[in-house]
Amino acid sequence: MSAHPGAIAVLDAPLDPRAVEACVTDDGAGGVVTFQGQVRRQSRGKQVVRLEYEAYRPMAERVLRRIADEVEARWPGARCAIHHRVGVLGLGELAVVIAVAAPHRAEAFEGCRHAIEALKADVPIWKREVFEDGAEWVGLGP
Repeated sequence: MSAHPGAIAVLDAPLDPRAVEACVTDDGAGGVVTFQGQVRRQSRGKQVVRLEYEAYRPMAERVLRRIADEVEARWPGARCAIHHRVGVLGLGELAVVIAVAAPHRAEAFEGCRHAIEALKADVPIWKREVFEDGAEWVGLGP
């Protein structure tokens, strides 16, 4: 399934969307959809200064691999790669990049949507939102 090299990663360094896409792109792909989740200025009505992500890396990577495998099983011919960042992220920095390539665009879009929703629900990655007037831990995912 998602055994292609570099497809799954939890990284301390900035994410590169082109590198994530390179994990899934091949001549059988008619569509490649990439999702980039970035740190935004406002969350729940407050001004965000930065985000801090923590993960239990071995488990997070296992769950990310399971999600990629689900995408590839549900949409035959699809390939899925997911990279998530941990550490301190400033405004505009990428927290997650997901790329799904599939023979047709519909499957690529659907697979990418499935991957981000499953990531937010299931992956043991925790986010601390730091605001101008305090900080708060927020559930799983970006």
